[in-house]
Amino acid sequence: MTGTATVVGAGIGGLATAIGLRRAGWSVTVLERRAELERYGGAFGIHPTAQSALDRLGVGEALRDHAVPYRDAHIRTPDGTSIARLPLERIERKAGRPELLIPRFRLLDALVAALDTFGDVPLKLGERVTDVDARAAGQDLVIGADGIRSAVRTARFGGRSGPRGIGTVAWIGTADLESPVYGETWGSGRFFGMTPVEPGRTNWYATVPEATTVEELRASFAGWHDPVPRILDATDPATWIRYDMLHLYPALPSFVADARPASRAPADARPVPVALVGDAAHAMTPNLGQGACTAILDADSLSRALAAAPPGPAGIAGALRAYDRERRRSAQRTAFGSRTLHRFMSTERTRLRDAAVRLLPG
Repeated sequence: MTGTATVVGAGIGGLATAIGLRRAGWSVTVLERRAELERYGGAFGIHPTAQSALDRLGVGEALRDHAVPYRDAHIRTPDGTSIARLPLERIERKAGRPELLIPRFRLLDALVAALDTFGDVPLKLGERVTDVDARAAGQDLVIGADGIRSAVRTARFGGRSGPRGIGTVAWIGTADLESPVYGETWGSGRFFGMTPVEPGRTNWYATVPEATTVEELRASFAGWHDPVPRILDATDPATWIRYDMLHLYPALPSFVADARPASRAPADARPVPVALVGDAAHAMTPNLGQGACTAILDADSLSRALAAAPPGPAGIAGALRAYDRERRRSAQRTAFGSRTLHRFMSTERTRLRDAAVRLLPG
């Protein structure tokens, strides 16, 4: 079926959803509260399942043009001892393609370029949505892709689910140095990760419970194995990004909301349903590296469900139920797994943790 949709949020999930709906013949408008798209951040890991979804959205080739494969990465202790390999080889054998890493801004650029090829999808920046019902008037569907503090989610699902901190500070950056090793180093209450991103550069991320300045972060990893201190020294401090790690809690009972009349619409206006994608639906800690992937899978699933639906409000309602069945439990399991892994990685009981990690298959 075809229809009209407003996508609130122009991050990875929102742009991918807009592309999927437009490819299905829908008329789409994208609203973004920021005056320009966010181009900060390091690299996204794109799992083969999400790569397949991007292929279906017509963005796979652009992804591969700018991505690098992620292989041969280890979990290490702060002295540099390898205690396990990350399961990247198993992923590649099973899927027939490797995990890929791409700079965040490159993926955003690829999605915007794909959207621009249609020539008729408005991307309106600086559009803060404060009344979802008013913005929904005259539309067949509203998609909330507006992040962990989603205005769409709050308007239709209430404030019970919202951002919840886990007491950890995260830092990310890109060093002008190519690391000789990749993977994650797990210490007591903190960890440091390094991945390839572009030739001559290294994407890194770190979490600590207390570091609030660049100097404190450097001090937290000063005695760790090479090249961790060098990676930090090779990163311009002005580009470091610090944020409190959050997740959406409690988990939502549904990613979709039934149609209801828009509050400012005429009495005979059609009610408008809502679907949530990405962080608006299931924001998670970054430990599994699946935030972008789950948003892409949401977009693909929602687009496919709507493309296959019969015309009319009943068709949309059925498609949204199908989307919720396909994505909610899977995404929420991933979010729970990521949160659990964070607790495991950042424990101070390192001897027991490291012994358990050594038992992982190579």
